Amino acid sequence: MIEMRVAEGTATLKDVIKSAGISEQTYYNWKRAVRPVDHENKRPIPGSDEFADLVQLERENQRLRQILAEKLRAENAELRKRLGLE
Repeated sequence: MIEMRVAEGTATLKDVIKSAGISEQTYYNWKRAVRPVDHENKRPIPGSDEFADLVQLERENQRLRQILAEKLRAENAELRKRLGLE
C-alpha cells in the first residue's frame, strides 16, 4: 500500500508513511523484516508474499483504529450528555 501510493506519484514516501501513522524507522524495519535474505550472498531474495500480508495488516489496523475512534467519540458524547457538559 505504501509503495503503491508512492509509485503513483501522488505523494512522497515520507508523506505516505506519516499518513499511515507509523514512523519512518518502523517502515524500514518492517520492510527489512519481511524481505527474506540469502544468507550466503547477503542479498534479499525477490518475490515474497509477506509484504502483501503486512500491507493487509496495515489496512486492517487502520480500519480497527477508525472503529475504535468512532466508539470512543460516541461514548464521550454520551458521558458529556449525562454530565450536562453539552
